[in-house]
Formats: sequence, C-alpha cells, structure tokens
Amino acid sequence: MSYLGTLAAIAVCALVAWIGSTTSVAEVGPIPLYAFCCMLALVIQWIVFIPSFISKSEYVFDLTGAVTYITVVIVAMWVSENTDIRSLIIASCVITWSIRLGLFLFLRVVREKSDKRFRPIRGNFGLFLMTFTLQGLWVVLSLAAGLVAMTSTKALEPDLFLVIGAILWVVGFILEVTADEQKKKFRKNPANADRFIRSGLWRWSQHPNYFGEITLWTGIAVMAYPILEGWQFATLISPVFVTILLTRISGTRMLDNLARRKWGKDPDYQEYIKTTSKLIPFPPRQNS
Repeated sequence: MSYLGTLAAIAVCALVAWIGSTTSVAEVGPIPLYAFCCMLALVIQWIVFIPSFISKSEYVFDLTGAVTYITVVIVAMWVSENTDIRSLIIASCVITWSIRLGLFLFLRVVREKSDKRFRPIRGNFGLFLMTFTLQGLWVVLSLAAGLVAMTSTKALEPDLFLVIGAILWVVGFILEVTADEQKKKFRKNPANADRFIRSGLWRWSQHPNYFGEITLWTGIAVMAYPILEGWQFATLISPVFVTILLTRISGTRMLDNLARRKWGKDPDYQEYIKTTSKLIPFPPRQNS
C-alpha cells in the first residue's frame, strides 16, 4: 500500500504540473517552468530520503520541507526573471514563512531528540519513502496557486486582490507565530509537563496555529487569483488542500487523538473541548 501511496502522490503532482503549465508560463528548455518546479519539489525529497533512511533519522524531514519551498521559489523567480510586484510579494511571503516554520520545527526535533510521528516507520523503506514523497506533494499543492503567479509571463498592476491577500497572509502569519511561541513558552515551564495549554490564543481556539497557516495560504491564493487562466483556476485548491490536510488527515486529528489518550478523563480537558472552538478563534462558550 505504501508504494501505491507514493505512486498516487506522484500522479497528483503530475496533474498539478500539467494544470499549472497550461497558459502563460515561462520555460526551462522544452519543459514548462511550472512543471519543472513541481518535479524539483519531489526530487529534493528523494535525495534527502536516501541518507535519512540509511541513518534511520527524521531530524531533517521538516527542514527539508522548508528548504524545498525556498528552493522552488528561488528557481521559479530566477528562471522566469519575474520582477512583477505581485510575484515578489508572494515569493517573499513563502520564503519568510518557510524559514520561520522550518527552523521552529527543526529545533523542536533537536530539542526533543526525536519526532514521535516517525517511530513506527523509520525502518520501513516503503512507508518512509511515501512520507517524503507526500511532503513533496504537500509543497506542490500548497504552493500551486502562488507558483502560477511566480512562473507566469503575465504581469498585472497591484489591485484589491493583492491588498486583501497580503492582509490575510500577515494576519495568518502573526496568528501562527504567536500560537507557536505561546505553546513553546508553556512547555518550557516544568510545572506544565503534564498539562494542556489553555491560555493566550489557545483559550479561544484548540488549534490557533493551524488556523493561522490556513489563513496565510488563503492569502497567497487570493494574491495569485488575477493571474490565473483556464485550467489554472483549479490551483485555487491550495488553501482547500491545506485545510483538509490540517483538519482531516494529520494536524488537528492526530493531536486530538493524542490529547484524548492523555487527558480524556480529565474534567478540565473535557470542559476545554466543550467550550473552546476547534479551529477559528472565538471567545469560549459557556459550559451549560
């Protein structure tokens, strides 16, 4: 099944590469630049996978994802020679987010000496390969709309979409960074070793950092929207994919399962999940 998952991820990447390359895209020789960037995202994962599997280490997994985003963006901007203000803003937003989140996750793994998500799969070649390939798919799908703008030969003047999208990105980025820092500070306190966080943004949302990430990728898609043509409108799946990934596949689903196993019988935790919004920050509900 793991090999089928890997092949499915490659197939989806190929489909996205074709959709994004349908109109107004720069080229690398005979290959549309958009498709080249999608292939590059996968190749980087596979290169890093080899030493990671040999050493049975996941230390650089999250960092590899961040480096992939940055590399794809730099290649897209450099090859297309795109100096359009919209593309420059999108590229700057993606690189800023990648550096911040990549370092945050990498340092967390170094600090905790392992990533519990990988314990069951470190020695399984197929599952480990699928995991790295899926990370490449994550880069391609989340970046899909923004990559169209960065590889397009079409340039437009700044408009309301650019302004609204940039505001959404800033709001989302601030929410994600603030929530991550609040949780990191909470965990540093030895008194909180066996407690769950319910202060700061976490008082209003069980997963404010994920809401921030969904919001910032929505902002990227909104900024890119005016550049899209024809089949390229399908790349607006970017924020939808991020939402599904973080709320249905991993993210909140995985963390909620872990939390229920740890605090499921704790009355305070039961009250917290009943009165606190799952994702979108809202004032806590009154527990009836």
